[in-house]
Amino acid sequence: METGAESEEATEEARAEQERARLVPVKLEPFNAETPLEALAQARTPTASFFVRSNHPEPELPADAHRIAVEGAVEVPLTLKPAELARGPLRELTVTLECAGNGRTSMAPLPEGEPWDKGALGTAVFKGVPLAEVLGRARLRPDVLEVLVEGADGEGSKRFARTLPMSKALHPDTLLALEMNGAPLSRAHGAPVRLIVPGWYGMASVKWVRRITVLTRPFRGHYQSERYIYDLGDGRAPEPVTRIRVKSLIIAPGEGARVAPGRVVVQGVAWSGERRVVQVEVAVDGGETWKPATLLEPPRPSAWVRWAFTWEDAQPGRHTLRARATDEAGETQPETVPWNRLGYGNNAVQVRLVDVG
Repeated sequence: METGAESEEATEEARAEQERARLVPVKLEPFNAETPLEALAQARTPTASFFVRSNHPEPELPADAHRIAVEGAVEVPLTLKPAELARGPLRELTVTLECAGNGRTSMAPLPEGEPWDKGALGTAVFKGVPLAEVLGRARLRPDVLEVLVEGADGEGSKRFARTLPMSKALHPDTLLALEMNGAPLSRAHGAPVRLIVPGWYGMASVKWVRRITVLTRPFRGHYQSERYIYDLGDGRAPEPVTRIRVKSLIIAPGEGARVAPGRVVVQGVAWSGERRVVQVEVAVDGGETWKPATLLEPPRPSAWVRWAFTWEDAQPGRHTLRARATDEAGETQPETVPWNRLGYGNNAVQVRLVDVG
């Protein structure tokens, strides 16, 4: 007879298989996959279609047995159960997550790393407890510098761990998330607890959180100083990867699509880390003439905005479409980005070929 634990495990395995079936695989072990382009057309990305980025195999962490340690430069060390976090206070946020390596395959020469195209991206509603609330309970010492959040994936020096400066760790939108799109987190997305850092590339949103350590000195771990850095390969000291850069994506028409002559509606999404997108422009002539698109909802920080552009009188033949976004700080997508050894932060203007006829 199947026990309750066995039944729960079977349900989780079935759920995981359903999620994998709706994704575009990039690597099978550890599993990495992109969001299908059609799923990016929705205001919120369904969990089953939301990209998965894992540096190590997914750990199995039963919620009833899992514990999160809060330690380091605190006056009151804590050991928390997920159920204790669920008692609140809870906060719900819509957040766009993007892998730092998204668009890596468009860089030349091809950098090392997973061959991400454009789909390491998604927007979901996350619900959880502000990290600041937990740190407040632990009572920070006055000499704190940064907060180290450690996942349960990987081993030894390769265990996945990242730090946040105190300003970001204490921001009310930085969450220890328990839910995604109205349901408990799935294993692939960090169950039972993951960090959500709005506006920063996905590596900051540590999955499978097991330990939070408040530090008084800089952390130099593998995923802090050897990966997720902008290494230009020119001898200069690498810079850390942090805030998501301003970017836009054409979703429709799809790559290589054939559309009828006349009026064509071009649609997409745009985002810019902690900032609001204030303008999206589209060129249907390869970039000679840029015209404003319409933003389809009020822009907000840390989440994408959908946009649309009506291409009037499209003539037969092959055309090059381009889209570029500008944020409230005046930053606009560049034509090209500096190459870096690990292929991070590619926010160059996208080129989309469309055949009319």
